[in-house]
Amino acid sequence: MIMGRLTQFARHLVAATVLLGASLATAEAAEVRVMISGGLSSAYKKLVPEFEKATGHKVLTAYGPSMGTTENAIPVRLARGEPVDVLIMVGYALGQLVEQGKVIPASRVDMVNSPIGVAVKSGSPKPDIATPEALSKALIAAKSVVYSDSASGVYVQNEMFKKLGIEEQMKGKARMVPAEPVAEVVARGEAEIGFQQMSELMAVHGVDVVGVIPDAVQKITVFSAGVSATSKEPDAGKALIQFLMAPANAPVIVKSGLFPIAFGAKK
Repeated sequence: MIMGRLTQFARHLVAATVLLGASLATAEAAEVRVMISGGLSSAYKKLVPEFEKATGHKVLTAYGPSMGTTENAIPVRLARGEPVDVLIMVGYALGQLVEQGKVIPASRVDMVNSPIGVAVKSGSPKPDIATPEALSKALIAAKSVVYSDSASGVYVQNEMFKKLGIEEQMKGKARMVPAEPVAEVVARGEAEIGFQQMSELMAVHGVDVVGVIPDAVQKITVFSAGVSATSKEPDAGKALIQFLMAPANAPVIVKSGLFPIAFGAKK
């Protein structure tokens, strides 16, 4: 359904996308510095070379969580004074930067919706997670559970376990993973079940993605982009955001496990 709509939009708007690429290519080449969290990274890595080819701009990327106090976390990078033109991160975290005057308010674009998924080590039995009751049983049976130190993990730890009524059972065997993709921990066999955005789970080899968690306990994360208030290349930064949201690029985003908001995807 989603892919069909994307294909239809892409056909109708391909001419506009070509014109966009042509207009971007006329701009003077610049270095665009980006800070991005994990949610959009897979699609971003595929699309950035296309942007560089179309525009002549060079994109320099720093990766890190949208929140937290680890060395690479975006708020920590900003506190160190690292230069940046574009920030791509969890929407409410970007909103906080807007309020702090660190991101130009009018530049903010809500890009994609990202659901939480479940992964196990490749070859391991896939637990039944089709209903909240089934998910609860799977988590109680698991010896170890991990989740991220970003938006999805904060939700799992503070809200989801409570909604499932298993908060006490999770103590001692469920933990937050700082500054590392959850799927990598699961792939190494250090945890039986991992929770993170689907797009981040799908980007790691060595795990099998079981699927998204049930709607009744699901938490959709919005990932947003904005131009830094200290940007030296604001026009090139805006061009990058515009390119990532171009209709012709939507299938790449969908394939990575995300739902482009520009296409009216369900929240």
